[in-house]
Amino acid sequence: MSGTGSGPTPATATTIAAVQGQGMGIKNQLLEDYDGVPFIRPRYYPDVNMKRSRDYWDYENLAVNWGNQDDYEIVRKIGRGKYCEAFEGIHVKTQTQIVIKILKPVKKKKIKRELKILQNVCAGPNIVKLLDYVRDSQSKTPSLIFEYINNLDFKQLYPTFRDYDIRYYIREVLKALDFCHSQGIMHRDVKPHNIMIDHSKRQLRLIDWGLAEFFHVNTPVNVRVASRYYKGPELLVDYQLYDYSLDIWSLGCMFAGMIFKREPFFRGSDNYDQLVRIAKVLGFDGLSAYLNKYNLELDQHFDDLLDRFPQKSWTKFVNSECAHIAHQDSVDLLDKVLFYSSVAISWLSGLGVDLYTYQVACPSSVIPSCWKRRHLLGLFSQLTDVGLRSFATHLAT
Repeated sequence: MSGTGSGPTPATATTIAAVQGQGMGIKNQLLEDYDGVPFIRPRYYPDVNMKRSRDYWDYENLAVNWGNQDDYEIVRKIGRGKYCEAFEGIHVKTQTQIVIKILKPVKKKKIKRELKILQNVCAGPNIVKLLDYVRDSQSKTPSLIFEYINNLDFKQLYPTFRDYDIRYYIREVLKALDFCHSQGIMHRDVKPHNIMIDHSKRQLRLIDWGLAEFFHVNTPVNVRVASRYYKGPELLVDYQLYDYSLDIWSLGCMFAGMIFKREPFFRGSDNYDQLVRIAKVLGFDGLSAYLNKYNLELDQHFDDLLDRFPQKSWTKFVNSECAHIAHQDSVDLLDKVLFYSSVAISWLSGLGVDLYTYQVACPSSVIPSCWKRRHLLGLFSQLTDVGLRSFATHLAT
């Protein structure tokens, strides 16, 4: 099986079993087969790119009309990554603050993919706004121009969060993820470093779409994505038929770090140790069942690393330092987003998240009892998926 997907492939899947999902509202999910490798079709947004014209997702044939680099000036360096350097800058004519992301030499295909995906999602909620894209006339080095966010480093910000803040910002990230998933796109690098927060304005932006990819059913994709501490189990066991659920796992790792004041929550020394750290919390039996379900075999390197670790209760991570924010509904939400099977780690988890973030819009204590049901129904109506909205409304009735 190839390491990267180049687009949708003809459906060769055949139903080999019906499995019972583990998350809320999951029933009759079909375990299918692609070249001998089982996978489960996502219940939400599975065929977005099949229903759109090829122009929507075919980034390799994107014709780029580069803007004028002289319209912008660099002020100072604010960050760097494996594939880019980031600078604060200004738009010369308007003196507006902007961010300039200068891309390091990579394949044109990767640059076009990031640009095409940004064009498709940047109008979505809480997604960084792409303003322009320019290229140096001599070196041909491309740069992307973004809106400026007055971000405070998460290492300083997260320790100050109250319960209310965590609920609010988790909801804001989920809005961004639900939108990009609804557009048939996986972010694949969700982590604190890629979530800009201007806390004074309570403004959040999901940034860095350099590893994002279009989702196509039955199409193997690269597992060398995401940052180690936020990699889902599917990446660590080389399972290439993953889907949007990867982003929710990564957000779950962030969420655990926030409520338990332990960032990163899974701190592996390398990719092997990362899976071991996960198994020490979620248990070895769950990992074994996951591997068996998808006909996966672990690298022999794990033979001396993995033991029959028992599953730990999330309450074991609650201490005097975090008890004021690690409430029961927080722990219940972790159960819905951090577990081995990718079946339910999707926007279906939004039902649980919406209940969790219920207090964000208006604390329950200030809502008259006769209005609580109507308020809850109003929150449910904001969910994107019609089926999920209907199911949630049924629960609230």
